[in-house]
Amino acid sequence: MKTLARHCDRAEILQRLRAVRPESARRWGRMSAHQMVCHLSDSFRVVTGQKPVSHSTGLLQRTIVKWSALYLPLPWPAGIPTRPEIDQELGGTKPVDFGQDVAQLEALLEYITTQTRPFEWQLHPIFGRMSESAWLRWGYLHVDHHLRQFGA
Repeated sequence: MKTLARHCDRAEILQRLRAVRPESARRWGRMSAHQMVCHLSDSFRVVTGQKPVSHSTGLLQRTIVKWSALYLPLPWPAGIPTRPEIDQELGGTKPVDFGQDVAQLEALLEYITTQTRPFEWQLHPIFGRMSESAWLRWGYLHVDHHLRQFGA
């Protein structure tokens, strides 16, 4: 199982991220490649408590949906709704400079995977409480989902 906890999986994600260009065409959804980079950064800011987000969870989401999303060997489908605070058409961070925004995302990836974390893992807005290993698995899957969205 791939996870941001493993150096080789992080390196793969960074290599794929660096292949994305502002003009990369999306395969699904509404975001541009630049918006996707900002969305991913926002999602990691939620993980660390730097960006507050509303919650929409229930027993099914915290159990079966969470387990399925994290551990079934299937790619996440297109069209999964996101929370308004990290939706690029609503409350998400607006793109400024593509290179700087990619560098910010890379820094956030480093920040959440450092051995001595200066933050506490927050509740996932849908899945609720998650362990460190679950967060790092989710992080890999979330970035992978959006890189696939742009063919990377």
